[in-house]
Amino acid sequence: MPETVLNSKALDAAALRDTSPRRRRWWFVDAGGSVGGLLFAIVSVTPSLLPRPALFQGVITAVAFGVGYMLGALVWAGIRALIRARAGSLPRVRPVLRRTLWIGYAVLWLAALAALSGLALTWQNEVRALVEMPPLGGAGLAAFLAGFVPVVLLLLAIGKGTRRMFHALRRRSGLPVGIIGTATVVIAGLAALAVVVTTAIDSIYLERNGAPDAELVEPASAYRSAGADSAMRWEDLGRHGAAFVAGGPTASEISALIEAPAVEPIRVYAGLESAETMRARAELIVAELERTGAFERAVLVVATTTGSGWLEPQTVDALEYLHAGDTAIVSMQYAYTPSWVSFVFDPDAPVVAAKVLFDAVEQRWLQLPPNNRPQLISYGLSLGAHGSQAVFADLDDLRARTDGAMFVGSPGGSALWQSLQAARDAGSPAWQPVVDDGREVRWMSRAGDQQPGGAWDQPRVLYLQHATDAVTWLVPELVWSAPEWLEPEQRGADVSPSMRWIPVVTAVQVGIDMLGGEAVPARHGHNFGDVVTTGWQAVTGDAGLDAAAVDRVQAKIESYAPIVPYER
Repeated sequence: MPETVLNSKALDAAALRDTSPRRRRWWFVDAGGSVGGLLFAIVSVTPSLLPRPALFQGVITAVAFGVGYMLGALVWAGIRALIRARAGSLPRVRPVLRRTLWIGYAVLWLAALAALSGLALTWQNEVRALVEMPPLGGAGLAAFLAGFVPVVLLLLAIGKGTRRMFHALRRRSGLPVGIIGTATVVIAGLAALAVVVTTAIDSIYLERNGAPDAELVEPASAYRSAGADSAMRWEDLGRHGAAFVAGGPTASEISALIEAPAVEPIRVYAGLESAETMRARAELIVAELERTGAFERAVLVVATTTGSGWLEPQTVDALEYLHAGDTAIVSMQYAYTPSWVSFVFDPDAPVVAAKVLFDAVEQRWLQLPPNNRPQLISYGLSLGAHGSQAVFADLDDLRARTDGAMFVGSPGGSALWQSLQAARDAGSPAWQPVVDDGREVRWMSRAGDQQPGGAWDQPRVLYLQHATDAVTWLVPELVWSAPEWLEPEQRGADVSPSMRWIPVVTAVQVGIDMLGGEAVPARHGHNFGDVVTTGWQAVTGDAGLDAAAVDRVQAKIESYAPIVPYER
């Protein structure tokens, strides 16, 4: 046999045995990765509880695409490797056909991007309509693409760089080194990114906490912490503590609104810098309560803050208006980062802080004559509601130690909330349960809600809760188990009928919804401005206001500026 024929056959055989990847051009997009990425992207734009800003949704969808692309590329690579192992090589495609396929591939990509954008806009507008927000138009579509396209290109570039690094290491040192080396670099990079992000968040919020807003004026009133004769220092209260003691209505403002005499409300607060320990801060607070005459007021509210030390102005102001200022509200700071950060890094802090503060106040309150005590009320919003509930062993303990409680937007992980949910009457929905015909505890979503027909005994416990509040529904079980509140007969009226439970995905979506829970109108999400006045009335009563005065209070509360997301 001629030598040239032998050489030709040898070369062909070598080509069949060659399993090394072809060098791909910079613009190459993996077919398997594309399929996986687009599937993940479509899942990411499916409806959840609340609408998401279009730009933010674009970024989220891009990240989802990146995850899907990686998984799809790995699966496709595995399939190609299996074909090579069995057939020796992948089938060759003629150049003309290859170009045709690439053109078709590009067209399909553009069509898929257009379809994805259309689905995102349609589903987001469906959710926006349910929570009484205007629809997104062309500007929303442009914002979505502005978030999606650049992030996708960035992730693809990172992925291509990682792939090249893997193959370079494999060629030089073998497959095990390639895998281990690449994994090490990726993990180290992600860890470094996590450290940078968490450090930046901590630094930003620490700096913000140390500087009260420029427009705030240090209080002169003796009825406020850091005011006249107070042992608290203004600069130690933190940003939100300073806003609390410097804010709120004065006696004259209350009197003008309710058209009745009023007194100056008492506000007591201890910041992180007020004392070294929680117990020391609680002792300072009790001394402040004594100094201001708080134990002589009609209502004494022990409030647990959110993670950053924030107390919602709408809620605390409503109480002061309803009771003509004859109130004392007391709280203390346990962290300076937003609730979601505080919960992740120090979940015990709100629980410990709430117990220390309530126990200190209760101990002094119990020393007063039973007939000469203010109403002792427990209150908390969001992570603060979680902390406040943890003070008590159960509902009986809560009602035995207080004159009432109001928990707003309670997290679903709170033990007391969970026990009451488990005990709800048959047929009542998870988002507005009925327990023992509402005899001791009730839930309210809107001021006009139909309440149980039976008597509501004192002391009263009230939960303000919305069907679309992600703070309430985000629990670990959502990752692997479909929740009751998505069942057709359990679903709230403002929950999208297109929302479906998807393992892992729904939990991620609800977690994202939690971040912007206040960026929706009252009656939805984590915004309870329309119902706090009615809630306080139910739990604490009022100063004998007529219906017109109560309506003016509610109108005043609803006129407040929207809550800035991510502040709490």
